[in-house]
Amino acid sequence: MSVRGTAADAAPRADGWEGVVTGLVAQRGEALTRYAFLLCGSADDAADLVQDALVKTFGRLRNGFTVSSAEAYVRRAILNGYLDGGRRRSRFRKIVHLTVTPQAEESRAAASGTRLDLREQLLKLAPRERSCVVLRYYEDLKVDDIAQWLGISPGAVKRYLSDALAKMAVALHDDDEPAGATNAQGAPHAY
Repeated sequence: MSVRGTAADAAPRADGWEGVVTGLVAQRGEALTRYAFLLCGSADDAADLVQDALVKTFGRLRNGFTVSSAEAYVRRAILNGYLDGGRRRSRFRKIVHLTVTPQAEESRAAASGTRLDLREQLLKLAPRERSCVVLRYYEDLKVDDIAQWLGISPGAVKRYLSDALAKMAVALHDDDEPAGATNAQGAPHAY
């Protein structure tokens, strides 16, 4: 390392900014990295800060720098980069709770039970009724499209859908009621 402020250091290099960068890294690179390490406390982050500072300082092809004057710019860029990163982390900590999904998810047992009950009730339907329900509610087809698909009239599709939904509603509703359910007057529910 050379002593700062020598006559060779005061004059700009003949080969422009590339020579200044090369000289700065060769002469003061370790000192800049130590400075960055003192700021952030991590060797990897310090190396990144120095690299980013060099790019920011010399990214605009600035001429007229000496190694010592360039070092002052790079040190300031290291400090600014560290502070900007801290601000970004601080802002992110304020909103991170909005983007995080909870680790404990709700149990899907009830949804699985409902899905199994629906499947069981679908299997109990007649083939045409089952086809109409699946095409209408799972494939999201319109009545006319279902009629064309199955080769039957739209009125027949409506009838199959009505009958199937009525059977499924009664069966699923009966499964949800506990045995011996009564209304407010104590009489058994009539469905």
